[in-house]
Amino acid sequence: MLWGALLYGVVNSVSLALVALGFNLTFGISGIANFSYGAMYVLAGYGTWMLLQRVGLPLGIAIPLMVIGTSLLGALLYKVVLVRIRGMVISEVIATFGIGLAILEFFRYLGFIGFQYTLPVFAEGSVQIGNLFLDLQRVSILVLGGGLTTFLWFFTRYTRTGRAFRGIAQDEYTALCLGIDSDRIATLAMSFGGGLCALAAVVILPIGTISVDAGYDVLLEALAVCIVGGLGSALGMVIASFVLGMAQSITSMYLGSHWMMIVNLLAILLILGIKPSGLLGKQKELEERI
Repeated sequence: MLWGALLYGVVNSVSLALVALGFNLTFGISGIANFSYGAMYVLAGYGTWMLLQRVGLPLGIAIPLMVIGTSLLGALLYKVVLVRIRGMVISEVIATFGIGLAILEFFRYLGFIGFQYTLPVFAEGSVQIGNLFLDLQRVSILVLGGGLTTFLWFFTRYTRTGRAFRGIAQDEYTALCLGIDSDRIATLAMSFGGGLCALAAVVILPIGTISVDAGYDVLLEALAVCIVGGLGSALGMVIASFVLGMAQSITSMYLGSHWMMIVNLLAILLILGIKPSGLLGKQKELEERI
């Protein structure tokens, strides 16, 4: 029983890291807390479902199209709305939350309610780990989580755009003096965040169903991970994902799955009471921000 809690706890932890990756990246680079993030996640899920069921595209084409579409939505959101209010934190939160609310409730208005909206798994079957079997979709979550984290580490250190990301995260005004376009980088950060959000959706949603309410849950999970780990800290996000993921898994096994969300809320309250900046939320340690 303990081995099962640990194994599924790792899967749950990687899922949380995937969900929080885009939110954390966007905030770490642009300083924008994108509260429409949960809506983007649901949009990617419903969008992929419609491309599969209504348009008839294969999964291998529907997923890239939806990832690109969500990335463009992130960029458009910055260019049309956020560029006018950037730096005004309250306005950014209200604007992004309002847009997310509109997207989610629009799906509810269109009648996307019920348990019939599901995405197909990438592959059928399972692998045996010890005395337990793990289905291939959960294996895909582990592979994608590790792959994306590694890719982003190399991208932000060995590519010109990645180094520009780090420059803006480190000191925006100095980066401007060196010729780095702050608005272009912030647009790319919102776009990357949207794309990562869509990737998380298409790999996690096949083990459940797509629902409007999932948007609010995903936003809360991303916030919990980033607040506990420290907003903008990549290493803090990874540590917080494993702390919360394991805690949720053990709570679900011994108390019931309906207590899992309580873990997030308690973790937020606890960290805000003890260390409001999060586990590694030292904003001056700039190498940790992306």
